[in-house]
Amino acid sequence: MSTSNFQPLANFIWSVADLLRGPYRPPQYERVMLPLTVLRRFDAVLAPTKDAVLARYEGLKGKDSALIDRVLNELAKDEDGRPLGFHSHSALDFQNLKGDPDNIGRHLTDYIAGFSENIRKIFERFEFDKEIEKLEESNRLYQVVAQFAEIDLHPRKVDNITMGLVFEDLIRRFNEAANETAGDHFTPREVIQLMVNLLLEPDTSVLTQAGVIVTVCDPACGTGGMLAEAQNWIRAHNDQATVKVFGQDYNSRSYAVAASDLLIKGHRDGQVVEGNTLTHDPFPDHSFDYLLANPPFGVDWKAEKKIIDRWPNFRGYSGKLPRINDGALLFLLYMMSKFQDHQPGNRDKPGSRTAVVFNGSPLFTGGAGSGESEIRRWIIERDQLEAIVALPEQMFYNTGIGTFIWVVTNRKAEHRKGKIQLIDARERYTPMKRSLGDKRRYLDQAALDAVTREHGALEDSKTSRVFDNTDFGYRRITVLRPLRLRFQITEEARERFLNTCPELFDALQAVQDSIGTEPLLDWNRAWTSVQKVFEDLPDNIEGWAKGAKGTSQKQIFRDCFTVVDPEAEPVIDKHHKTEPLDRVALFPGQTLPSNLAKDELYTLLGLHAGGKGKHIEYEPDPALKDAESIPLKEDIVSYFLREVRPYVQDAWIDRETLDEQDGGIGKVGYEINFNRVFFQYQPPRPLREIDAELAGVEQRILELLREVTQ
Repeated sequence: MSTSNFQPLANFIWSVADLLRGPYRPPQYERVMLPLTVLRRFDAVLAPTKDAVLARYEGLKGKDSALIDRVLNELAKDEDGRPLGFHSHSALDFQNLKGDPDNIGRHLTDYIAGFSENIRKIFERFEFDKEIEKLEESNRLYQVVAQFAEIDLHPRKVDNITMGLVFEDLIRRFNEAANETAGDHFTPREVIQLMVNLLLEPDTSVLTQAGVIVTVCDPACGTGGMLAEAQNWIRAHNDQATVKVFGQDYNSRSYAVAASDLLIKGHRDGQVVEGNTLTHDPFPDHSFDYLLANPPFGVDWKAEKKIIDRWPNFRGYSGKLPRINDGALLFLLYMMSKFQDHQPGNRDKPGSRTAVVFNGSPLFTGGAGSGESEIRRWIIERDQLEAIVALPEQMFYNTGIGTFIWVVTNRKAEHRKGKIQLIDARERYTPMKRSLGDKRRYLDQAALDAVTREHGALEDSKTSRVFDNTDFGYRRITVLRPLRLRFQITEEARERFLNTCPELFDALQAVQDSIGTEPLLDWNRAWTSVQKVFEDLPDNIEGWAKGAKGTSQKQIFRDCFTVVDPEAEPVIDKHHKTEPLDRVALFPGQTLPSNLAKDELYTLLGLHAGGKGKHIEYEPDPALKDAESIPLKEDIVSYFLREVRPYVQDAWIDRETLDEQDGGIGKVGYEINFNRVFFQYQPPRPLREIDAELAGVEQRILELLREVTQ
């Protein structure tokens, strides 16, 4: 059968599912149809060497099962005489099953039990024994098995490539039929095609060479759609290429489908494993040419945290990890840990490329110093982020949110080094005639080709922008403003204070007699006056200047008798008798404005001249505390003078944020904001036009009302 003519066979197998109507709902058909397709294919593939395997098995009965599998897996061969890597030592086949309708259930179970361990494991994950019981109870088992017995899947008629295409088509149809949950394990075909294009097109010259060997891995492979599409692309460009595929998935049924697909296509060197990608690496000694994945969106990793916290690093990354409620970036770190070393010109160190689908969260979630920002920084500063493509909304089966394809590599082309490309494909969708779950849009071939060309061109356009790596980095500093307090003794304030410190009644009265009850807009002078009063108090009057609880009483006094007032003078926190700062050490590596005087720089840092080398430092107002993100390409002082000082004259830079990390000039963060990059301002329509439109609507309403009332 020609590979271009696989559809009739896929359609016929699909039609058999009509027999399941009743006991099964359409989304459940795959529970029966996929395992039986696999079983029928294995039945046909094993037929040529069946007699030899059965004869050899007679001499091995009673021996260790691992030995039996090892011997018989080598004895079972394909049409070219190569070992298949699996076998069946059951005398049954589909024709025998069809010939005994009264015992169909027991015989089908025995037939599956006669396979080698790797095949039995797949059917255990399918949980097919439950489906056999259910089909028997509904009197459908014999009808379905009899129909499959009529399907000729012998390798002479259907080769591995065609069989793989048939199986892929069935997987796609069943997943789309189960659209309410398909997004958990199924990525739309056109999204996979775009990912594969972005991943492989730049290497076309290498992948089309004779005898090339390619390794591809999907650590969240689901039913294997991405691995299949990558194989199809390489096969279409080079039918002589050897493709070795590897995958892993946490879902048992998805694993069973992907593992079956691998065996159906005759891949002996590849491997699909069941397990948790974040905590279990099934390929510790492997690195891969290409990796691609659609990890779960927004999945928490609370269950894996205890294990991961015991590791010295996560897959070679020793920085801060993302928040517990979204482990998407952990999948990317795992994929990057599987990169091959890259040395230009060295064939043994070719490097790797990966494409991964994320929602918007990994682009910008987390501020400077957070786990997400640190991972973005680690990737970008190593110059490994090549491109990000924004996809349309409503592209996936179980979510309508926007999604993004990241292309990451440790072997950027020379003209891409130090650059990151953003491509906006959000408006390139085609509406679907009938929605599938939340999927209402798709990318047609023209859109796929256009995005692929834009990626290859690396040029600025309306939907493609090229940036330097540092364009996405920023320094996060804290901006402070002084606390301004108005002091006044009022009856309500007296009551609050004396409720807390009744022993200070006489002292408070002395303060009131001395200072009065008029408001004072300078807390510093007011406090000096208060202290003077307490110093002059007789020894028999208790005051906090003489008591053990002085500090707390002072704070209570200020809290009760002051309120924030923008018109008041700043509250002085400290007096510095000598110059407290080293101008050069403050901003290492930064070019300060040449016309900036030392005293002005001190003022920007919250230090004000107090005469004869002395400096005053104000107490910051917590309510006015703010932060600024300063692009890495700008120096902090120039940015502050341009963007902050003209609007808040009394603001200054918190020196503690300059001392925190990253060379003493603020926390460094990275984020990628697509909306900011591709935002296009749309001016509002003229008011005359809007008024005219409203008048027309009102006129139409009046006409409709007249028709009703006349």
